[in-house]
Amino acid sequence: MTLIVAVAQISVEFGDVAANARTSAALIQEASESGAKLALFPELSLTGYDLALFDDPAAWVGRDDPRLDPARKAAQNTGVTAVVGAAYRHEDGTAWIASLALLPDGEIHVHGKRYLHGRERELFRPAGPGRLLEVDGWRVALAICYDAGVPAHAEDAARRGAEVYAGSVLYTLEETRRIDLHFGARAMDHRMYGVAANYAGSGPGWVSCGGSGAWHPDGTRMTQAPATPGLTTVSLSRAQVRAIRDKDAKAGYPRGA
Repeated sequence: MTLIVAVAQISVEFGDVAANARTSAALIQEASESGAKLALFPELSLTGYDLALFDDPAAWVGRDDPRLDPARKAAQNTGVTAVVGAAYRHEDGTAWIASLALLPDGEIHVHGKRYLHGRERELFRPAGPGRLLEVDGWRVALAICYDAGVPAHAEDAARRGAEVYAGSVLYTLEETRRIDLHFGARAMDHRMYGVAANYAGSGPGWVSCGGSGAWHPDGTRMTQAPATPGLTTVSLSRAQVRAIRDKDAKAGYPRGA
């Protein structure tokens, strides 16, 4: 059984949720045409990563925000689960850096960033463990940027049965080695696929290193995008996950999964 994942490495219209949702919708359609059932976007992809934006209430989204409709409808129309990034405010006022999983049935699953850093800690609250997504029969764990740098995050996901560790991220030029190391290690340690969607281009105080792509359960890179915008697809094989996990079990090697 295979799962085709589309990784969207994008540049955005900073602060314009509606415009970025429309761009997301077009890319979800493109992902569907390539056979993908999961489309992954970078951290805070609906606004761009600029924490100064969140002084403006318009940069925040809620569950019924009509600006999400183009992307939400694209997920419904195509059967693609699309994971976009947003500053999300719950009805009780709790603020998250969130991945919004736009599901084919029209629902939105809100997943929060667990490990905040820097000024993020002044603006947002850390989330608890999120539930796994079911995508075309696969169990997918979501991660948001620095989550992937904390080994316990992926370990928890693996213990709950994750087969794919999907990260919405921003890694800068100074962190070119870091993206490969983090996702390669998370994949290898827990014998699950790693996928990451990074930005293209630059923003306030940062230049992205690009490098979006996928990692095999043995830790090796499968795909690597250049620093330019684009959609990359990759086919994941459950048989390869099972084979490498079975080999580990026979050898007596302990795994979180």
